[in-house]
Amino acid sequence: MAPQHNQSGDGKLGIAVLINVLLTIAQVVGGLLSGSLALIADALHNLSDAGAIFIAIIARKIGNKSANKTMTYGYKRAEIIAALINSTSLIVIGTYLIYEAIGKYFNPSPIDGWIVLWVAGIALLVDVATAVITYTAGAKDNINIRAAFIHNISDALASIVVIIAGLMIIYYQLYIFDVVATIGISIYVIYHGLSMVNKCTMIIMQATPESVNIIDLQRALEKIAGVESAAHIHVWQLDDKSIFMEAHMKLNTHDHERVKTATREILKSDFGITHSTLETKRI
Repeated sequence: MAPQHNQSGDGKLGIAVLINVLLTIAQVVGGLLSGSLALIADALHNLSDAGAIFIAIIARKIGNKSANKTMTYGYKRAEIIAALINSTSLIVIGTYLIYEAIGKYFNPSPIDGWIVLWVAGIALLVDVATAVITYTAGAKDNINIRAAFIHNISDALASIVVIIAGLMIIYYQLYIFDVVATIGISIYVIYHGLSMVNKCTMIIMQATPESVNIIDLQRALEKIAGVESAAHIHVWQLDDKSIFMEAHMKLNTHDHERVKTATREILKSDFGITHSTLETKRI
């Protein structure tokens, strides 16, 4: 992603941070006035959105720094670490809200459904706007920004749930829906948090990307003219886009450069691998 595009994206993300902080304050006030735990749950989720986006901005700035003698691969992993922090925060917040919801179930209190409805309605509009801002700031191409985008989408869905809870409270005095909404939001948050944590952890642990099958890769290499066998194959990701590979190849030809060129063409076209280290040996 070009630096100029990043600067534009960071400006959009900065606006999203401010919007989410203001919305958090409004939801906390609304939750306290109405007695709704679901509104406060949504407020905490919005606060986590603001934190997630802020971390995303800082991480992307770090990730754009050039490689040096110490960090020879550069700083791209900073964005993966940031996405891991964002995702972990989702799990922690979700777990805490379930705990609070259980306490609310055993100690119910009256709730002003109209306050819940109006605040949640405003929150939904803000959540959708923030999700659009985050998406256009690079969610498709960047796992870190995508983690922040998922925060926003899940919060928009959470606001819908809170609106439904508000309607149930207004028309049927079913205060239990506030607890149900809180638990539902929390489970959804935890699910997405675990999914992102798994992906980030796999990248940090240098696991083979899901898009690459090592067996298929080995067979493809061994079909190249002049290659007797391929072994010690390692494939890993530097970030959510860059895939690296190294392998030892035994050849039955003296034309090592031709084999390497053919190998790199196959790696790029069939497996999306553009960075490779190939050790060749004539048998």
